[in-house]
Amino acid sequence: MRYVFKFPDIGEGLDEGTIVEWHVEKGQSVKMGDPLVTMETDKVVTAIPSPKDGIIAAKFGKVGETIHVGAALVEIDMAGIEGAAAIEEATKTEAVAEEGAGVVGTLEVAGNSMVLSASKEGVASSEHRVIGDKKALATPVARAVAKELGVDINRVIGSGPAGRVTKDDIIRFSKSSSTLSNSKSPSSTSTSAIESNVNLVEVEPLTQIRKTIAKNMLNSKHNAAHMTVFEEVEISELVSVRDRYKDKYKNDNVKLTYLAFIVKATAASLKKFRALNSEMDSEKGVMIYKKYYNVGIATDTDKGLVVPVIRNADKLSIKEIAIEIQKISEKARDGKLTLDDMKDGTFTITSYGSIGGKFAVPVINYPQAGILGIGRISEQPVVKEKQVVPGTVLPLSLSVDHRIADGGETARFLNSIMAYLSDPVSLLME
Repeated sequence: MRYVFKFPDIGEGLDEGTIVEWHVEKGQSVKMGDPLVTMETDKVVTAIPSPKDGIIAAKFGKVGETIHVGAALVEIDMAGIEGAAAIEEATKTEAVAEEGAGVVGTLEVAGNSMVLSASKEGVASSEHRVIGDKKALATPVARAVAKELGVDINRVIGSGPAGRVTKDDIIRFSKSSSTLSNSKSPSSTSTSAIESNVNLVEVEPLTQIRKTIAKNMLNSKHNAAHMTVFEEVEISELVSVRDRYKDKYKNDNVKLTYLAFIVKATAASLKKFRALNSEMDSEKGVMIYKKYYNVGIATDTDKGLVVPVIRNADKLSIKEIAIEIQKISEKARDGKLTLDDMKDGTFTITSYGSIGGKFAVPVINYPQAGILGIGRISEQPVVKEKQVVPGTVLPLSLSVDHRIADGGETARFLNSIMAYLSDPVSLLME
């Protein structure tokens, strides 16, 4: 019996993923739960486990290709075909898959009538022309270059494996077309100008994470009424407390950062000002006030910005928060965050100060009501008891959805955070 396993919906409304790494080969035996393939989705990089015991008869899609939810990933022989027989069957099936090559062409699923239509990126006109009766196979980079040069990719003869169109094929086609065009119209120079810059640019397809960041940022700007308040808080006492305990924490393999105090102060303030821990459902005409306090931490990674969540931050001690920050930061750097690590956040903190920024206008993690930006800590002269003395100043930038939070409530919420940070002992009194 052959079982076609399709790319499942792994949650959060994801509709596609990019193949990062295959963990199986044709003819290989697998058990239920064994990793089949690692996929990069909009949210995370995660391994997809096998749903059945059996032998891999076919794989669909290559590393770097984008697969839509519902498209075939593997075909599993559950009848126990082994060795050469399994490979022979797999070869028959994969010949169909290779012809389609995932989303860059058409994908026919063995034993299934489902066909995914070819991408139209790089097509210069509305007419979808083909070479013979086949649509072009192409790499994402080739499609991007074709789009930039205005080349109909379906007219290009590919020199890659299985006739796949490469970037070089696009460039050669563009040059030949330009030569022909120039012979007819010497004044036509636009294509040549583009060609001359081909080697001066590097075109890469957008990663799933980058697509998500772009989508979420635009969604936030289009759907929330952003208002940002800037403040500075003197934190000499906080510096003293951290310096006093950081070595003790270090002995327990815990890194005590200022962020742990900020998360605790934010969670405590959210309990006082419920509007900042809410969201608006404008379609239903209701406000949703949340009685749990899950603080997201915007984390910079090599692949882009991710926002893992510290759950029930209001119930955690400073040390417990520091441990959680350490855990999620390590998982983010190693690309091991799961969907559970990043869902159900109620408020977000972004810290750009460690990189060098002082003030910014953070973009709300919609549909949340607000986001707190943490700037660069600096030594500055401050006024205490009518005397100018050395001080330590932390810049804060608070962006809120002005549909949800008014100016007065926003200011009071920020004042509450500042009060906790200027007197960190008060956090222990909560």
